[in-house]
Amino acid sequence: MSDFSTRRVMMVDTQVRPSDVTKFPIIEAMLSVPREVYVPAAKREAAYMGENLDLAPGRVMLEARTLAKMLDALDVQPTETVLDLGCGYGYSAAVIARMAHAVIAVEEDATLAAEAQRTLSAEGVDNAAVIVGPLAAGNAKNAPYDVITLQGGAEVVPDALLAQLREGGRIGAIFMDGALGTAMVGYKNDGKLTWRFAFNAAAPVLPGFAKARVFAL
Repeated sequence: MSDFSTRRVMMVDTQVRPSDVTKFPIIEAMLSVPREVYVPAAKREAAYMGENLDLAPGRVMLEARTLAKMLDALDVQPTETVLDLGCGYGYSAAVIARMAHAVIAVEEDATLAAEAQRTLSAEGVDNAAVIVGPLAAGNAKNAPYDVITLQGGAEVVPDALLAQLREGGRIGAIFMDGALGTAMVGYKNDGKLTWRFAFNAAAPVLPGFAKARVFAL
């Protein structure tokens, strides 16, 4: 058993299970996906730390606990298609791909997107595709989605995204208010979204998900 596989088991045992995440598909995915290959080479040693890991300016790979709890709250099913926004180096897409039918991952940083696609292909994740484009625009071409996930924080969620969610679908986002954040799950019924509190978490606000700033002279 490699050093990284030992760390992976430890991550699940110390960060994921104690957070009341018990669904087998999530545990299985997190034990199977090598987190260390989805980070910059210089950060491999830090891949299993219990905190958000910086990938690029203002962009992080969410800590395992946050991702696991969000997936738990979203209850992704094997028949579902998931839109994963801000996939970074592709870790979230790889984890979700083990639980869902297909994953469309959107990344607006072309360098991150190319790296994510390369790693996902190298790891044999053939039911996840990475698309380069603005995160806030989602990917209308492959809509509607059963589930939408945001791999970072948000102050607002653009209506364009909600339109891409299937009736009866769910969206998970970490709403940031200054340094504090709450993970919420939105349920779409009769074309409207109802948000429910899931747990506390924090992450940098993703590009396109900040409130419009009003400047007063």
